[in-house]
Amino acid sequence: MIRSLLVANRGEIARRIFRTARRMGVSTIAIYSDADAQAPHVREADRAVRVGPAAAAESYLNMEAVLAAAREAGAEAIHPGYGFLSENAAFAEAVTAAGLVWVGPPPAAIRAMGLKDAAKALMAEAGVPVTPGYLGEDQSAARLAAEAERIGFPVLIKAVAGGGGKGMRKVDRAADFAEALGAAQREAKAAFGDDRVLLETYVTRPRHIEVQVFGDSHGQVVHLFERDCSLQRRHQKVIEEAPAPGMTEAVRQAVCAAAVRAAQAVDYVGAGTVEFIADASEGLRADRIWFMEMNTRLQVEHPVTEAVTGQDLVEWQLRVAAGEPLPLTQDEITLSGWAMEARLYAENPATGFLPSTGELEHFVLPGGVRIDSGVEAGGVVSPHYDPMIAKLIARGESREAAAAALAAACAEVEVWPVRTNAGFLARCLAEPDFLAGEVDTSFIGERLEALATPPAPSQTALAAAALGRLAGEEPSPSDPNSPWRALTGFRLNAAPAQTVRLYRDGEAVEAPIPQDGLGADVLLAQDGRIVVFEAGEAYAFEAVAPQALGGEGASGDGAITSPMPGKVVAVSVEAGQSVSRGQTLVTLEAMKMEHALAAPFDGVVETLSVAAGDQVSEGLVMVRLAPAA
Repeated sequence: MIRSLLVANRGEIARRIFRTARRMGVSTIAIYSDADAQAPHVREADRAVRVGPAAAAESYLNMEAVLAAAREAGAEAIHPGYGFLSENAAFAEAVTAAGLVWVGPPPAAIRAMGLKDAAKALMAEAGVPVTPGYLGEDQSAARLAAEAERIGFPVLIKAVAGGGGKGMRKVDRAADFAEALGAAQREAKAAFGDDRVLLETYVTRPRHIEVQVFGDSHGQVVHLFERDCSLQRRHQKVIEEAPAPGMTEAVRQAVCAAAVRAAQAVDYVGAGTVEFIADASEGLRADRIWFMEMNTRLQVEHPVTEAVTGQDLVEWQLRVAAGEPLPLTQDEITLSGWAMEARLYAENPATGFLPSTGELEHFVLPGGVRIDSGVEAGGVVSPHYDPMIAKLIARGESREAAAAALAAACAEVEVWPVRTNAGFLARCLAEPDFLAGEVDTSFIGERLEALATPPAPSQTALAAAALGRLAGEEPSPSDPNSPWRALTGFRLNAAPAQTVRLYRDGEAVEAPIPQDGLGADVLLAQDGRIVVFEAGEAYAFEAVAPQALGGEGASGDGAITSPMPGKVVAVSVEAGQSVSRGQTLVTLEAMKMEHALAAPFDGVVETLSVAAGDQVSEGLVMVRLAPAA
């Protein structure tokens, strides 16, 4: 058995792997960049080794530095987690060449499945159904445009070396193809160092179905049933579940058998996921489910499979890597209950899901569900890495029970001043169509405005804010024995005041003074704001008008600022140009994704202070608009 394990990763997945390793008596070794020197995964390991500066390319993606850390710490094996080097065949070869155990599939299997076009051709030969499209070597813009016309719109552009939704664009019209192709190629080049793309017919009611497979070095391959990952935003998974809603036993057998054939075709060893796209316009049918790609690693959503099978997939990985046979045969693997996972991101749905970074002054996650988290209160969400900060996993005997438990958990999340998508997740889980199992990959997009827009704070939340305002006075009104508390609201020659005036987003609100305690959690933040947590949202109030604090102008003043540190990849306007509300002005790359910054109103570009290629800091005014005459 493996005795010492280095995890070539960070955050949530490193902590999760360490948890199983400790239970198995395996010594744990962490690596860290300068940005992660105080991170929880570093503290929890038996030993930790620095691998470089904050930038991933100089630390977590630096193969030589990771191997040097393994040698320094005396590691026997390396587990790559997911992301970073997990699907890098050259790294897998370097690990084994160094005499270390690689906790992952053979490099040949990684290569075979790493390029989507070659993988599809291989799967077609193996009898696995594949989606119609273009997989050719000719990558000229003219040829790709012609092939898109041949396939018919809508068409999907996908990075050949892609994953995680990066380098992927849906195109509805021929007129939009060139712009979408350019964006997909830029994003693919930045994320994978490879700007090649393939084209697929876009399924109008697509479901994302994937199958967890496992192989060992003795030639055995099994599946651990399917997951449904159809709730996505911009091709990034948001909520995953197992099993898939609406899946019949006959279709399950067909899709799982196809996944096993796919793994066998590349002599697969270890944990892998075979991803399929299903046309759900007539329900789930075996003849309308096609191979998309294979992820040759452990998936972010593996906990839902663990919850419904009772198996620890990381333990399986370590045992298989040590040369042991699979722990169970196919007949011994059973499916029980239902599980759902929500990805908690440091992002603000109200601002177009822009990532949110900074110190976690307040960070409270719920009980009653499984939590896999990479950060803790007092820690920092860095702009250098993926914004996912935790996963919430709920299990129930039925789909309804799992959804209710997960929705309740998301509603209990409390994070400040970093913003999260907790309220958005809770609203997704409570949508009637979701509860009915009527899901596809367009589910969120079709309801985005309603799901992303937080409701106004309830009267209960306002009352909590009022009490929080009073608690900031001296003597403390929160002390029930304080004589001042009894005079709250008292006015000479008038009836007692029943409200407190507060300010939210620059607007005055009258908050009722509660007579009997709090109904929502309230935080007196370090910056003086009163923060109330309700239904996964964080509502911030100020005690005095923003103008009295010397605040900046309103958000509609025409200043388009950088919401985070990043790189300008495209400037779509020039000084003096007229623009319309919603028109993209600047495209910023940050936290491994492109973010389009749009005009808030019709106007004219007054000043332009950035160019493509510029590195910008948070808060920099990149464009200033003047209202249209």
